[in-house]
Amino acid sequence: MNRLLWVVCLYFLCVIVWSSQVNGEDHFMLLAGPLTEKDHRTSSSDENVFDCSHPIPAASKQYFKYLQTKGVTHFKVPLSWAKLLPTGLTSKPQQDVARCYQTLLKNLQEEGLQPLVILHGSTVPGSFRFRYGGWESQQLLDMFQQYAEFALREFGHLANSWVTFSDLDEILHEGPAVGGHRLLQNILQLNKNIHEFYHQNFPYEGRRLSFGLNAKHLDQLSNLKAFTIMDFLSVNLEYNCASSKSFAQELRSLQTSAGNLPILLYKMPVRDCILSEHQLLGDLLQVLWRNSLNIMGCDMKNVLDGLDMHDSPVRTEVRKSYENIFQKFGDQASDDDLFLTKGFLPGFQWATSSESFKVEGGWLEGGKGETIWDQFGHEGQAFANHTADLACDSYNKVDIDVYLLQSLGVNTYQFSISWARIFPSGHKDSLSEEGALYYDNLIDALIESGIQPVATLYHWDLPQALQDDGGWTNPSIVAAYKDYAAFCFHRYGNRVKSWNTFSSPWVVSHAGYGTGVHAPGIKDYVTASYQVTHNIVKSHAEAWHVYNDNYRTTQGGKVGIALNSDWAEPADVDKPEDKEAAERYLQFMLGWFAHPIFIDGDYPEVLKTQIEKKRNECPSSAPAVLPTFTDEEKSRIKGTSDFFGLNHYTSRLVSSSVGGCTPGPEGVGDFQAKVDPSWPATASDWIYSMPTGLRSLLNYIKTKYLAINNLPIYITGNGMPTDDIFNDTSRIEYMGGYISEALKAIELDKVDVQRFTVQSLMDGFEGNKGYSERFGLHHVNFVDSYRPRTPKQSAYFFAQIIEQNGFVLHKQDHFEGVKISPPRRSTPLPPSEVPSASKSVWEKFTPQKKFDRQMYHYGNFSQDFLWGVSSSAYQIEGGWNADGKGPSVWDTFTQKPGSGIPADADGNEACDSYNRLDEDLYMLQALKVKTYRFSLSWSRIFPNGRRESLNQKGVDYYNRLINGLLARKITPMVTIYHWDLPQALQDIGGWQNVEMINIFNDYCDFCFATFGDRVKFWMTMNDPQGLAWLGYGTGQIPPNIKEPGTAPYQVAHNLIKAHATAYHTYDNKYRASQRGMVSIALNAEWVEPKDINVPRDLVAADRAMQFNLGWFAHPIFKNGDYPEAMKAQVLVKSELQGLSQSRLPSFTEEEKNSIKGTADMFCVNHYTTRIVTHITGLLSPHSYQNDWDFTEEQESDSPATAIKNQRAVSWGLRRLLNWIMEEYGDPEIYITDNGGATTAKTTWDDIDRVFFYKTYINEALKAYELDGVMLKGYTARSLMDSFEWLNGYTVGYGFYHVDFTDPNKPRTPKLSAHFYFQLMKDNGFPITEDEKMLYGEFPQGFLWSSATAAYQIEGGWRADGKSLSIWDKFAHTPLKIFNSDNGDIACDSYNKIDEDIAILKQLGVNHYRFSISWTRVLPDGTTNHINEVGFRYYDRLVNALLAANIQPHITLYHWDLPQALQNVGGWENDTIVQRFRDYADVMFSRLGDRVKLWVTINEPYNVAMIGHGYGVAAPGISFRPGTLPYIVAHNLIKAHAEAWHLYNDKYRGRQNGKVSITINSDWSEPRNPYKQEDIDAARRIMQFYIGWFAHPIFNGDYSEMMKTIIRERSLAAGLTKSRLPEFTPEEIKRIKGTHDYFGFNHYTTVLAFPVDYGNLQHYDADRGAGTYVDRTWLDSGSGWLKVTPFGLRRILNFIKEEYGNPTIIITENGVSERGPTDLKDSHRSYYYEKYINQVLKAYRLDNVDVRGYTAWSLMDNLEWATGFSERFGLFYVNRSDPNVPRVAKESVSFFSTIINCNGFPDPASGPHDCLKPKPEATSAPENDNSVNFLGLRLSPEEAETGLNTTFALLLVAATGAICLSIGCFFTKRRSK
Repeated sequence: MNRLLWVVCLYFLCVIVWSSQVNGEDHFMLLAGPLTEKDHRTSSSDENVFDCSHPIPAASKQYFKYLQTKGVTHFKVPLSWAKLLPTGLTSKPQQDVARCYQTLLKNLQEEGLQPLVILHGSTVPGSFRFRYGGWESQQLLDMFQQYAEFALREFGHLANSWVTFSDLDEILHEGPAVGGHRLLQNILQLNKNIHEFYHQNFPYEGRRLSFGLNAKHLDQLSNLKAFTIMDFLSVNLEYNCASSKSFAQELRSLQTSAGNLPILLYKMPVRDCILSEHQLLGDLLQVLWRNSLNIMGCDMKNVLDGLDMHDSPVRTEVRKSYENIFQKFGDQASDDDLFLTKGFLPGFQWATSSESFKVEGGWLEGGKGETIWDQFGHEGQAFANHTADLACDSYNKVDIDVYLLQSLGVNTYQFSISWARIFPSGHKDSLSEEGALYYDNLIDALIESGIQPVATLYHWDLPQALQDDGGWTNPSIVAAYKDYAAFCFHRYGNRVKSWNTFSSPWVVSHAGYGTGVHAPGIKDYVTASYQVTHNIVKSHAEAWHVYNDNYRTTQGGKVGIALNSDWAEPADVDKPEDKEAAERYLQFMLGWFAHPIFIDGDYPEVLKTQIEKKRNECPSSAPAVLPTFTDEEKSRIKGTSDFFGLNHYTSRLVSSSVGGCTPGPEGVGDFQAKVDPSWPATASDWIYSMPTGLRSLLNYIKTKYLAINNLPIYITGNGMPTDDIFNDTSRIEYMGGYISEALKAIELDKVDVQRFTVQSLMDGFEGNKGYSERFGLHHVNFVDSYRPRTPKQSAYFFAQIIEQNGFVLHKQDHFEGVKISPPRRSTPLPPSEVPSASKSVWEKFTPQKKFDRQMYHYGNFSQDFLWGVSSSAYQIEGGWNADGKGPSVWDTFTQKPGSGIPADADGNEACDSYNRLDEDLYMLQALKVKTYRFSLSWSRIFPNGRRESLNQKGVDYYNRLINGLLARKITPMVTIYHWDLPQALQDIGGWQNVEMINIFNDYCDFCFATFGDRVKFWMTMNDPQGLAWLGYGTGQIPPNIKEPGTAPYQVAHNLIKAHATAYHTYDNKYRASQRGMVSIALNAEWVEPKDINVPRDLVAADRAMQFNLGWFAHPIFKNGDYPEAMKAQVLVKSELQGLSQSRLPSFTEEEKNSIKGTADMFCVNHYTTRIVTHITGLLSPHSYQNDWDFTEEQESDSPATAIKNQRAVSWGLRRLLNWIMEEYGDPEIYITDNGGATTAKTTWDDIDRVFFYKTYINEALKAYELDGVMLKGYTARSLMDSFEWLNGYTVGYGFYHVDFTDPNKPRTPKLSAHFYFQLMKDNGFPITEDEKMLYGEFPQGFLWSSATAAYQIEGGWRADGKSLSIWDKFAHTPLKIFNSDNGDIACDSYNKIDEDIAILKQLGVNHYRFSISWTRVLPDGTTNHINEVGFRYYDRLVNALLAANIQPHITLYHWDLPQALQNVGGWENDTIVQRFRDYADVMFSRLGDRVKLWVTINEPYNVAMIGHGYGVAAPGISFRPGTLPYIVAHNLIKAHAEAWHLYNDKYRGRQNGKVSITINSDWSEPRNPYKQEDIDAARRIMQFYIGWFAHPIFNGDYSEMMKTIIRERSLAAGLTKSRLPEFTPEEIKRIKGTHDYFGFNHYTTVLAFPVDYGNLQHYDADRGAGTYVDRTWLDSGSGWLKVTPFGLRRILNFIKEEYGNPTIIITENGVSERGPTDLKDSHRSYYYEKYINQVLKAYRLDNVDVRGYTAWSLMDNLEWATGFSERFGLFYVNRSDPNVPRVAKESVSFFSTIINCNGFPDPASGPHDCLKPKPEATSAPENDNSVNFLGLRLSPEEAETGLNTTFALLLVAATGAICLSIGCFFTKRRSK
């Protein structure tokens, strides 16, 4: 009561002072407030202040009215920086919060109260500190000024009084001890800036702004006033009744220090006042009454708190429950900021995590077994029927996931192993090697990246096969788990040193078998839940003993268990029963597992007692049955952990209750759990953010479980889900809070925490919640099949925590950048000739064959090669007018309507890199580039282009960037000027003004001086040629000047001199101390003469190079002057135009000497190549372009890019580099920009960009390794998608996709980022295993063959009774065959058996595969008539082959069906099956005695699909592509089977031959190997191609994939049954096994990707896949055939695995060419060498049973629809000669050598005998000496033999006749 009386007096005293108009002021301030969060009463506690995160309380206006009645005039309104600007960016305010504050301010005014708005207290909001650091950070100060200006703009019209910082002392206190004075100056300057802004924008009387100061620091006031400005002095001053005199004295001193400044007593706490001391109020009254004091107001908070407030509508609130935590550990107020000043110990393990079933996908890959979560999802039990089938597709993304981990900078990664992927059935006898290999790859990738793997053996995903036997309720699972653990330890333990046996096993017992909300969905909390725990504990113990007994000594790892637990806090700390309930909560969750393992091998007594109690209370329905451990089990369980793993997410308030007989923890445990509603909620209904609970729990564990054994604690899981996709600030606050509590536990409580694991690396399948809850540091787009991963803000935050090893920024190790060797000072070079001597480059490279040009080169760059990536200021920075930046010409251009840029785009925000520096550095850290090339924004540093306008904030930005790069060991490569000229300089003429030379030099001088201590690689300007021509000639780009005849030359002249001047400035002032290099980045496209044999085209090409690159390079790198070709050309043009002098300016001798040699290295940007032709250019208008006298066109054979006229002509780069080497004296060259654009719709799956880099960088490697070019570095364009000049945002060059529609500008790595990362890691293209040669031999008896087909070579299309085939008709149908070719004559093999035998002998084959023309032996296709003449051709051919020791290999059907059979339906008519059987019968019977190898049908796929689906082969049917191909294939398969059975039943016994079918197939690879969808597409291609025919024949029936897909698509289209015909069971049985070997034709490989055709009923739509090719694969003469040797080995292995390792004979393989005849077919020799070597690998390394190889083809022939234009032959057939002679190509000798060697002898063993050339017989002249003998054309020798034989026969006949006559004579005589 005494205290109350005193404060009442004080209150009235203040009222009197106010009413008396102290010092003449009629606006004395009586302050109340601020509003609190919960009870709406005033409070000084920052934690309780209302921050507009919730609606304004309805009772607040009534409260304001109450205050007004008590005399209050002003009310404190502290703004929440973090709530208003959660991202810190003024462009992204929280609009709801802003509106809330506006409403609050208006409400105050309506009730007669004036707001006193406080911008900020003192402590940096945690989310900002995590990102920007403390007040010592200049970036944070900049952010605050932006915030202040934002707040003043938003609310300035609603308040007249403002305080920037309510407590300056606290700011200084929390700053670093070192540099405090500098910090103070920065803060005061900040206040000054805000003050100036305020009064400039609100120049009205009565507006006031200040900051808060503690009165005890009054001595510093005079110093403070010297550095800042304030309108009044806001002071915190305490009144103590025990020393009122001192209060008066302090007021006087205060007024003295303040001078004329009014004083506001912002905070005036009252202390120790009792009734007897109220007399002292008189003294106070006297002090305040004195006119000398300029008091403008005082704080009434304590006065109001002391008054009787019963009439107030507000109520006090009970104490926050979490304050009980602070009580438990004492007052932690001083601890709260500990994390701001302390770091974790060196070597602390920073980790993130994932779990197999949540991220892997690949649910059926590699034979993986079904898990309980697979079944759970497939049964629709997860949210929205989500499944884990694909999840994050991590099974296919090891490299991508490790890339993410490297981005974060973690040193540890915790993942779980899928039991069902290793042992599909759960038992060791079901091992899946492919599944085990996945984890090998993951572990190896982690270790290679310096990341420690932590493996969890079991994280909830039990094999379903084990669950079918009871799962964790079945005691037998202990043995199965032990076997599984033993396998993992054995397989991976040499690399994995930290193991979790289980993670969160309580969840398995509770949710999986108790409540049933998790898989396996069992609801049995009475028995099953406890039995599960029992078996899990025993399984854990057995696994630990396995490791301990067998592996610990050799592997040295640790095995533990990761237990999950909430923290439990008594709901009422004053109630003992609640404390006991909290303990039971912990024992039922944590102790259930921890007590047996860490204490005594048994369950905790609390648990056992409680369950026993319930058993007694509920005799008829006990709610829990707890199994017991035997003494032996207890002994075996106790102490089975090497660490304590803890998963912790949240806390609970626990109260005692009566659970009755209800099963479950709360019922059995007699407790209830809830949360404090004030705890921040998350996107999960069970996780509430309560960081202090972690510290409490860690102390509890230390005390309870680790008091004796002193094991370390690993936090193995901590995290929360958010609804925010990218801007997850709530997760940042959560993480910061929990990590800081862990630090406190370590530092203050001495808890041995050694690891902190953030859950999780990425969003995943969260069990029953599916994908609706997102825990990831990386956002996963589950809508996109690629599953792209994008860092969230929390990822950037965590990376910063890791980098700093806590929250305090530590000084980084000093890194100056890559050591760059001093520049070579070359002697000045003479001017170039016309044409230049460098024309030798065209003479060397242009005549190259396409094969030689395309040949991929394997090798490496030098170890000091600089790999980099680039950007430029205007394209990425944004912040176009932020922090004082001036406008550039690009700002001016893009902001004017009608710029022509798509969608009127501009660079105002671009990638927002000005505000997202940490995100850019994060990307660069992930890529691990050595260099980063960026440009400086001239107008950001000098807003008006000149030094006097210096903008320090712009300088600070680049300092932070440079320092950030160096901290990551990335060398900055800085371009000083990249097109974005300050508009102020353009206003004086820009580069047409000669003053620009000195202005630019001054700008460069500043940059060298400011950044040169850290930047060692400078480029003065980028692409000056583009600027001169496009900016000042065509006017396409800013400054949009169109003076094409003069301005480009003037501008270039000034640019060159400006560059040279800047170079000399560096050379003279800075080089000695900074030791850097300076150059200029020139753009150079390569040009090729249209015809190298036309001299003037060659001269035009050289002129083009001089006009483009030489324009700038020639002066700088040669003699200081323009190239002679350019000078002469412009002079002549000028003279012809009637001008008195050249439009090309000239340099003085002095200028030439100053310019030449002003580059320390050659920096070149390159994108494309063009074709050049000489022309005579126009004389009018005057134009740089018309001066050329050449035209340019695209190189049309190369792929297009998203940029018009910028094709990807990779081979031009090699030639350009050679030209630079020759032209400019072999300088050191850096490629400073090179990249390929894709359209904006190409987001992350940018395969074309991958191919761009593969080809271009390989050409650079050729230049380096093969040509000796001194290439020192390569810079890819660009780091991320950006504003692409005139193309806006419609195209992208980036390795990272930027979503410009999202205000967060999220950056997602593309496929190309991972490719480039690996390329840099490999430092080039090391030779792959696929490319390495294997030396060795094939088995003896290996079949070496070559092949042909009847229609393609025989000719004789109507000879000797042959009838028409479908190919005869097709070829004679107009427009069906290229060039109207046909097979009427073909190679005339029908008449050239001897010639064909001769070339086969020359080749050295032991077999010859040819086909029978069905219509030649059975003209109508039936056995009604056998054409004996036609048959004799094959009879003679077989005999001739055998005579030459060559075995015939006959194909019965190679596509040339008798037209007579086609007329009755052909292969669509099932009678064809019998017709084919009859035909086969004839051939087997006639030739089978000599022929031992038969092929029934060649390439049935082509018959069915090409002939009857696409219709581009005979019979040319294409109108039923969804049904007819399947019908045809059905009959082909049955026909083959019948022919095989015929042979098997009728002929095999006596002929002993082999019969099969030849199936053709490409190999199919996924276009994107990281994408399950592409992998699936590749599989579909294989099953719809080779599997279509092989599956029924080798496995029985069509594949399930084909049947299912076609049936489902047919039914979906409204059909009643599948379009795929069905085999009857009898047919399946009859077809299966109808093979004696696997005949296989193969040529090439394709890349597959999915295509959705909708409901289109077509084979292609059924297959649902498109195909693509890798640009690095060599071309052939056929568009569909790319040289891909690796595919043959892979498809041979596929056949082995898919079809039971059959004997394989490769029946076709070869390559084509087009164009002019060239017998030097090196590409074919290469093809055969590489492909056959892959066959050898398959045989020797993979145990594929391959028995033979057949080259296609023996000779050039009719290649079906392409006619004779494509040539596959080993022998050239000269069809221009009527005799169609066969001529061997070079490949004949090569192939015959392989045959002779039966493989590839090892050159290391010395020359092999098989390689010795055979002596060649001398050939006689090819004179035709044949004679006609009895109507036959025979040689003289043959005719002589025939004549002698005939004569001898005549003699015999004559002798016989004489003898007969004599005999008849005597007989007749006798008879008489």
